[in-house]
Amino acid sequence: MELNSVAMEIPEGSNIIIGQTHFIKTVEDLYEIMVGISPQVKFGIAFCEASGACLIRVTGNDQSLEEVAIKNAKALAAGHSFIILLKEAYPINFLNAIKQCPEVCNIYCATANPVQIIVAQTEQGCGILGVVDGFSPKGVESADDVKARQELLRKIGYKL
Repeated sequence: MELNSVAMEIPEGSNIIIGQTHFIKTVEDLYEIMVGISPQVKFGIAFCEASGACLIRVTGNDQSLEEVAIKNAKALAAGHSFIILLKEAYPINFLNAIKQCPEVCNIYCATANPVQIIVAQTEQGCGILGVVDGFSPKGVESADDVKARQELLRKIGYKL
């Protein structure tokens, strides 16, 4: 077995959601979830099929995000994984619905941070072991940091 770190490409102003699923229908169900929650969201989805033709299944409403999702899926090459790249919306608005999708088994991350996926490769294929999301903490927040956090949440509309 070989372990690798695979960096995901996240276009400027975008977020990424990475998960595991189990059925070809996922790509269509995830599309419906995205547009059903936010008609203005721009996104691309790539799903790595793990049996049969073993194709990368693709959908979305933004061609450039679809292309980057495909590039990430090719680099990841892990069966039954999915990648959603989105902009003009935040992952928090979609996560519960994605988790409720009958085919979705797990969500590894939802972030705008740099992401590295830890992948195990065997003679059968590749699988995701974990995710490095962003950077390690540099300290504990101060009173000023708390105030800045609270102001940010209000500025972007998540708190009154």
